[in-house]
Amino acid sequence: MQAVNIRIIQVALLVVLLGGWQLGVTSGAIDRFFFPAPYDIVKQVIAWVSDTGFYKHVGITLSETVLGYIIGTGLGVGAGVWLGLSPFVARVLDPFIKAVNAIPRVVLAPIFVLWLGLGLWSKVALAVTLVFFVTFFNAMQGVREVNPVVLSNTRILGARRSDLLRHVYFPAAATWILSSLRTSVGFAVVGAIIGEYLGASAGLGYLIARSEGNFDAVGVFAGIIILAVFVLIIDLILDFAEKRLITWRPNAGEERPA
Repeated sequence: MQAVNIRIIQVALLVVLLGGWQLGVTSGAIDRFFFPAPYDIVKQVIAWVSDTGFYKHVGITLSETVLGYIIGTGLGVGAGVWLGLSPFVARVLDPFIKAVNAIPRVVLAPIFVLWLGLGLWSKVALAVTLVFFVTFFNAMQGVREVNPVVLSNTRILGARRSDLLRHVYFPAAATWILSSLRTSVGFAVVGAIIGEYLGASAGLGYLIARSEGNFDAVGVFAGIIILAVFVLIIDLILDFAEKRLITWRPNAGEERPA
C-alpha cells in the first residue's frame, strides 16, 4: 500500500511540474525559445521514435555506452581487487593513481580522437576513463572492508586463494561494486555523448549537437529526455541483477532479524 501511495505522489508531482511548465509557456510567462512546451518536446520525441533512421543513432550511442561500460567496469573491478589484495603495490602506485584521476576526463577526449580517430573507439575510450575510476575505488575499498575474522576462519578451514576470492572477497565487495555500477552508467553515457559532441556523424549526441547548432531547443530537450530514459532502462536492469546477486540483503523497509 505504501508503494502505491509513493507512486501516486510521484505521478502527481510529475503532472504538476509538466502542467505548470505547459501553462507557463502558453501564457507567455516562460520564454518558448529557451524552454519549449512539454507538448512540443513530446511531439519531437514521437517523431524521432517513429522514424526508422533514428534507431541508427540510438544503436551507435548504445554500442559506445555498453562497450565503454563493460570495458571500464571490467578493468576497474580487476584493478581494484588486485590492489585491494596487494597493499604494498597499492602504496607504490598511489601517487600515480591520484595524478591520473585528477586529470579532467574531457581534456582526454581530443587525445583519444587523435589516437583513435572520429570513429566508435574514441568515444568508447573516453567512456572507459569515466567508468574505470568509479568502479576501481569501490572495488578496492570493498575488498579492504572484508572482516579479518571471516578470512582467518576460512583459511583455517583450508580455503585456497581462489576460494577466498570466490566465497569471501567478491561476495563481501559485491555491494560496493554494484553500487558503483549504478553510478557509472551515467558516466558511460556522458563519455559517449561528449565524444559525439567533439566529432561524429551519428548518435544521440550528434542529434543534440545538431539541434543546438540550429538553436532548436525542442530537439535538445527531446534528446535529453531520450538519454534519461536510456539510463533509467539500464538502471532497471542493474536493479534486477542486484536483487538476484545480493539475495541476503533485506529490502528497503524490511526488518532485520534480531
